[in-house]
Amino acid sequence: MATNPPPRRLRLGVNIDHVATVRNARGSAYPDPVRAAKLAEAAGADGITAHLREDRRHISDSDIERLVDVLDVPLNFEMAPTDEMQAIAMQHKPHAVCIVPEKREELTTEGGLDIARDENRLAHFIAPLRDAGCRVSMFVAADRHQIEAAHRIGAQVVELHAGAYCDSFSEGNLEESAVELEKLRDMASFAHTLGLEVHAGHGFTFDTVKPVAAFPEVQELNIGHFLIGEAIFVGLDAAIREMRRLMDEARA
Repeated sequence: MATNPPPRRLRLGVNIDHVATVRNARGSAYPDPVRAAKLAEAAGADGITAHLREDRRHISDSDIERLVDVLDVPLNFEMAPTDEMQAIAMQHKPHAVCIVPEKREELTTEGGLDIARDENRLAHFIAPLRDAGCRVSMFVAADRHQIEAAHRIGAQVVELHAGAYCDSFSEGNLEESAVELEKLRDMASFAHTLGLEVHAGHGFTFDTVKPVAAFPEVQELNIGHFLIGEAIFVGLDAAIREMRRLMDEARA
């Protein structure tokens, strides 16, 4: 399928989940993830990502309600493919929904969706979300079969799981990291040829972001845990501005 060249400017989505993790550790009202979202906007974030989990371990229902009310940039609502989450998305109609796998015992999202195994159910699950005007993204590994399945079920976006690349780099396994980076490069190109918008996320740091940011097919990176962690030392504004600088430098 012929596609238009992707835009050169790379969007940055900032995930605020772990501001809520810190808040919930004390059961208090602070730090407020909605305040963090507004600070991220001011620092140059192009969107805000929030993952409402089944166990509500970080982001809460009231956080989603307030984000919908106050954000001036798009909200990307990460969610498991469950009836409960579908109903919440249909109520609030965020700009985008990113469908992710979810297990109660995991510390963070451990892998991509197995769309190929659950194609029929996921096709029916995302249809009303698309009809409601939400831009539907599927969080997948850099795997041709999963990307093809995402295309078949009618998703508009795939977000490539960059964790294997980022983790192997941080562990000093540069050979494996290079292999995983090449997979991301190849699958970003492949997804683009299918007409899918390509995003990437999970595990990016200042040290790992530039190679993926340089892929011309990638239109958005979603980054959270590292930015919130770095904010402890330099502040959220400075952390986001530095990530934005690195992304722009790579894309230029």
